[in-house]
Amino acid sequence: MLDTFKNATPDALAAVQEEMRVRKTREVFLLFPMGSQFDHLIKQCLEHLGVFCLVADPASVTAHDVTLLEPIGIILSGGPASVYSEPPKFDEKIFDLGIPILGICLGFQMWAQYYGAKVVPAKDSEYGGHAIEIRSPNEGLFAGFGDHSTVWQSHGDHVTNIPNTWLLAMSGKTVAAANYRHLYGVQFHPEVSHTENGLRIFENFCFEICGARDRFPAEDLAMKKIVQLREQIGSKRVLLALSGGSDSSTVAYLLKHALQDKPGQLCGVYIKGIDRPDDERHVIEYFGNQPWIELKIFDATGRFLAALAGHTDMHDKRVAMRSVYKDILENESALFGASFITQGTLYTDISESGLGYASGARKARIKLHHNTGLGLSLEELTPLDDCVKDGGRNIGRAIGVPEELLTRHPFPGPGLAIRIEGEVTAKKLAIAHAIDDIWIQELRTAGLYYSVWQAGAVVTQSVTTCTKGDDAKQGIVVALVAVWSVNGFTAEAAELPWPFLKRVSRRITNEIREVGRAVYNISDKPPATIEWG
Repeated sequence: MLDTFKNATPDALAAVQEEMRVRKTREVFLLFPMGSQFDHLIKQCLEHLGVFCLVADPASVTAHDVTLLEPIGIILSGGPASVYSEPPKFDEKIFDLGIPILGICLGFQMWAQYYGAKVVPAKDSEYGGHAIEIRSPNEGLFAGFGDHSTVWQSHGDHVTNIPNTWLLAMSGKTVAAANYRHLYGVQFHPEVSHTENGLRIFENFCFEICGARDRFPAEDLAMKKIVQLREQIGSKRVLLALSGGSDSSTVAYLLKHALQDKPGQLCGVYIKGIDRPDDERHVIEYFGNQPWIELKIFDATGRFLAALAGHTDMHDKRVAMRSVYKDILENESALFGASFITQGTLYTDISESGLGYASGARKARIKLHHNTGLGLSLEELTPLDDCVKDGGRNIGRAIGVPEELLTRHPFPGPGLAIRIEGEVTAKKLAIAHAIDDIWIQELRTAGLYYSVWQAGAVVTQSVTTCTKGDDAKQGIVVALVAVWSVNGFTAEAAELPWPFLKRVSRRITNEIREVGRAVYNISDKPPATIEWG
């Protein structure tokens, strides 16, 4: 199968034709990923609709290539570039081919400027949820919509000076959607879960505007991955980086099925030190004393503290802990005689690390993840690298991963190292463990744990005056974070009950003598990220 369409070479066209033959379709869409952190969600929406979509390299695909391929529709994603100061690589002659095009955010700005509109910095940037007014409800792109809808915005530039006849929707005084001839554009992101009826926009574009007729039942992704792993591994041994979270647990069960429960082929290594207080318990409970996996717990607290010593920048800490993580995996794989190292790497990890599709689009590095681009000496297997968090969880449910493992809150690979501002010391690490333990305990006790997508606590560098006993003292400030999300690409600060937050604050400040104040994060993603660093 062709993963990325770069040029209409005979081999590439033959590969596309073969894929279309298998799918029994003559219809293909092209997705040009312009570097958005949400690119993969667009692909997932199209796969959910059952249409065949190829990812196209914007840096190399020309209008001539597109003509030879004959797609029935084209989608341009958003991205970090600005069309007036940093024009992205793209053959604008593609806009003139007459093929229906849906531009999202940057993609919309690209065709709008090409046809005479202006793209300028917005006086007030739009981030998060916004209400739009739909000018022509129940038509075209907005078929099935009413007069208003809630969408998710994330842009600093916007489109101006367009004819009134182009307008499809407005967000206040900002153009939210437009249409000119065969070109459609939305300034918001229909691919994220926070956009109301976002999937319907893709459905209207594909089937009403582009005239697609072929839909395909979703493949059994879990079984497909199991068969692929079985073919790759054979009778060789595999080392799994096992954290007890949903991603590595799902990979463990994929390997369980792929290796058909054979003992001696799979070793799971749990690395402790900068983990959550209850991680080790979950790993032992669900993976200890299982005949199909050998569990090894490696206490790397000292090694992590040594590697993190002197580092205060969050990115530097991410880099520093990676070396410990990599060394342990490689040493343990050698001891086990493994031929492969397996991780629960998600597409989210790859995308935010500045990696992703093999295309020429510049992709912003949001944060470096611990499990990407390590340069491991053994072949690496990452069966979930085409999934976001909820897609991976759905695969886990299909193959019998216990629900408690699947519904555990996501936890960053660099662990508490990036929930501690400044240098990570043994004292700060102990405080981070203690506040996290109270925070998660209280969420569970209040019945709020499963309504929150992710929660964590941060040891900040801020110092506050506090009173403990009869004396004025200096205490550190801790920040509590809890968000609602579906996939981690976007998130909203969770609106938790005020009495609950007060109770948590009292426990933390009373039980941990070094803490003088607790604050609660109310920022969404974007513009903030879920993790502090």
